[in-house]
Order: sequence, then structure tokens, then C-alpha cells
Amino acid sequence: MKFARTLFLYFAMILVFGGIIYFLLRTGKSPEHNGIFPVSDSSPAGSSFYNGFRAHLKDTLPLLLLQIVVIISFTQLLGTLFKKIGQPAVIGETVAGIILGPSLFGLLFPGGFHFLFPPESIENLKFLSQIGLILFMFIVGMELDTRLIRNQALEALVISHASILIPYTLGIGLSFFIYGQFATAHSSFFSFALFMGIAMSITAFPVLARIIRDRGLTSTKLGVLAISCAASDDVTAWCLLALLIAFIKSGSVSAGFFTIGLVLLYAAIMLIPVRILLNRILRVYLKKKIGYNFLMAAMFTMLLISAYCTEMIGIHALFGGFLAGVIMPKNDDLRKLISNRISDLVIVMLLPLFFVLTGLRTHAGLLNHGTAWISFGLILLVAVGGKFGGSTLAARLVGQSWKDSLSIGALMNTRGLMELIVLNIGYDMGVLGPEIFSMMVMMALLTTMMTSPALSIIERIKTGYIKPVPE
Repeated sequence: MKFARTLFLYFAMILVFGGIIYFLLRTGKSPEHNGIFPVSDSSPAGSSFYNGFRAHLKDTLPLLLLQIVVIISFTQLLGTLFKKIGQPAVIGETVAGIILGPSLFGLLFPGGFHFLFPPESIENLKFLSQIGLILFMFIVGMELDTRLIRNQALEALVISHASILIPYTLGIGLSFFIYGQFATAHSSFFSFALFMGIAMSITAFPVLARIIRDRGLTSTKLGVLAISCAASDDVTAWCLLALLIAFIKSGSVSAGFFTIGLVLLYAAIMLIPVRILLNRILRVYLKKKIGYNFLMAAMFTMLLISAYCTEMIGIHALFGGFLAGVIMPKNDDLRKLISNRISDLVIVMLLPLFFVLTGLRTHAGLLNHGTAWISFGLILLVAVGGKFGGSTLAARLVGQSWKDSLSIGALMNTRGLMELIVLNIGYDMGVLGPEIFSMMVMMALLTTMMTSPALSIIERIKTGYIKPVPE
């Protein structure tokens, strides 16, 4: 009985209010009732809908949502495929970005490319990708165990700095031969050469750590030494890049030193009073005197203020995100909690936007003459010789076996996402032009792809899979 009464009430409500709505609409449609906002539309309904649909497709938000759907789907597909062939997912995602760019998609389907990535939409992708990079660098900073740097053996410091100094020097030397042809019109040799040096010196700490973990080397002597070298390399290279950006953006030596002074002041504030404050907030949280939301709000506010300060100082917001991660309280549960909260958003959605932005800037078709390919060959030779060769030689000189030295060289030659970040900074600053940018992106891909096969070959030799010929 109750069910029937409720059903009757429901249909009665529909009929009564539906009738009132119908009456109002019919009355408002009559010729003598123009209403407050008279509308005149003589176009057919289908045509009006089609025109409106096309207009909506070109609006900022629908286009951005479509771009994100395509980018996430394609980068995840390529990332999964590359993982199945033993390569880091970041390589597949970067390749996906290049495929979606003018090098392939734009070449084969120019109409579809200009529809999906019109020039006016690139800035939206850039801003979203920058937010993703800030959050990613925050995670990298949290995962960086500074105890490895403080307690590392002298040999790790020697290997790490050799893996920076040798490729840095070779990169500056290479600039003598390619500056005149590939530098932008307003890029000085000083800026171009120093940026080429730092681009040759980068090691992708997150990718290296993942490879070591996947191969079960984390607790081995080789794994600990490689992680220590990469951690020191990461911090040193990012500090050098910050100083380089400060000099380039300031435009003069005196202004550059002033910017460096501000950077040192900012770092001191972050490392001492801000770190102490964060630890106190954590202790209050653990005593259950503040809630989880307040804790997260404090941590993310600190992150955003840090990124804002470095951007205003004149280096880059990424450095603010990185240092904010480094000074996070040494609480594994908290770091894991924060990392889990933002990793999915960053890695699945925001970082793929950066890969595609890099792909949109990569024009493989620009390498259409012999000189460009010769220059690319020189870049690849310097990159591998400086990083792989320099790290291997330094490891051997401090007493490592040849096989461990070669393994360290292969790992330190991994550039991955960190290299792409550096290259995009150089591109945004106008130091690197489209041609040299494209060459350096392809170099980053190839050197990272070399790591897993090189380690497999070295491991086979080390474990005796390659047996001597019987007498």
C-alpha cells in the first residue's frame, strides 16, 4: 500500500509541474509575448546544433580536455609497450610525445594535427605541464636521501664529479664547432656553451634508481655506490644549472652575483628555519593536535611559496619544488603518504603533457642535411664518451673492477626526463633553437635506451654467461 501511494505521488508531481512548465513555455512562445530577452533564430535545428558543436570543439576547455585524453591514452600505450621490451616507461612516453608532434603526426596528418594542437592552445599545455614538473621535482626531492651524500665514500664523490666535469668540458668544446650554425640569433657563446655543458652532464636520478631497484641491486655494493654517485650528481648539476640561469637571466656579472646571493639566502632560509618549522608541525600532527588537512595544507603551501620564490628570484620554479622536497621531515610514513597522494596525478596526467610539449618542439625533419647529421653524431659521441667514458674511467681509477666501473658508467649515462627538463628550460630561455633542441632530445632518448641493454651485456660477462671457448 505504501509503495502504491508513493508511486502515485511521484507521477502526480511529474504531471502537475510538467503541465505548469509546458503552459509557461507555450505562453512565452506566443507572438505577443517577446519576453525580456527576445530571440530570433530562423536556422534549422540540425544546422544550429552542428555549428554550435563545432564552436564548442574550438573552445579552450573542450579542446584542452580532448588533448589530455589523447595524450594520456597514447603515452600510456607507448609506455607499456616500451616496458615490455625492457626499456623505462619514460622512453615510451617521450617517443609518444614525438609521434604526436610535427615529426610524424603533423607530417602525415597536418589537418588533424592543427585541429588537435592549434598554436594558441600550446600555452595551456605548457602551464599545466609546468605545474606537473614542480610537483614531480618535489617528489624527486623527497626521494633523494641526503644521507647518501653526507655519508658517501670519497670514491663516490670523485666518480660523481668526474661524471660532471668531463662531459661538461667536452660539451663546451663541442660548442666551438656547432655554435655558429645552431645557436639562436640572440644567444651568446657564453650562454650556449655553458648550457651545452650542463645538458651533457645530467643524470636522471629517478630513472637510475628505478633501474637499480628493478634489477635487485639496491642493497649491493654496486647499487649503493651508483645511487650515491647519482644523488651527488643530481644535486651538483641542479645547483650549477641554477647558477647558470641566474647569470643568463640577469644579463651581467654583477647582477648575476646578486641573484646568486639571493639564491643562497633563500636556500639558507629553507634549510634552517623552514625545515625546523615543518618538523614542529609534524610533531604536533603526530600528537593529534592538528588534523590531516591542516598538515597537508601546510606542506603544499610551503611547496608553492618555495616555487614562487625561486621563480621571482630569477632561476626557475622547479628548483623551489626540488628544495621543498629535500627539506621535508625525515618521516618515511609522511613522505610515502604525500608521494602517494600526488604521484598518480603527476605521473599519469601532468607529466605526459610535458612529454607531448617536448614532442611538439622536436622537429626531426629539421635534420635534413648532412651537416646536421654529422653534428648529431658528434653530440651523441660527446654525450656517451663524456658521461659513460668519464664515469667508467673515474670508477676504475678509484679502485672499482672493470665490470663494476662499466656498470656505473652505463647507469650514469642515463639521462631520461631530467635531461628533457633542462633542454626545455634552455628552449624557453631562447638559448637552444629548434634544430639543436631536436638533436639533444634524440640524444637523451638514445643514451637512456642504451642503459638496460648495456647493463645486460655487462651482467652476462660478470656472471659468466659468456663462457670461454673450450681448449
